[in-house]
Amino acid sequence: MTRTALLLAAAIGAIAASAHAQSADVTSRGRLLAQRYCAACHAIDRQGKSPNAAAPPFRDLHRRYEVDNLAEALAEGILVGHPAMPEMRFPPDDVKALLAYIKGVQTHEQASRAPDGPPAAQ
Repeated sequence: MTRTALLLAAAIGAIAASAHAQSADVTSRGRLLAQRYCAACHAIDRQGKSPNAAAPPFRDLHRRYEVDNLAEALAEGILVGHPAMPEMRFPPDDVKALLAYIKGVQTHEQASRAPDGPPAAQ
């Protein structure tokens, strides 16, 4: 039994490590996409000002939007109320990566707070 339990624990550990690595890869891809398509106007990290003052920093997007709800806009084309922002459309894997990255730059407090509301129940 001990050998079986040890093998099972090793298999679970390997699966968990693989899942973590895949998650890190997705987030890294999201960062690359953000650098390529967004960083000219938006601050994409946890600190710093946006190059375009009208472009909200990624770390603050939760204040305007429910981050998960951005998936449809990223897939179908983000249209905003000013002409300087181009319409962007991303394939599903890129949407997943961008959202993973955006969520990653939120602080714990920010990520658990609903837009313009009190902290979410935990």
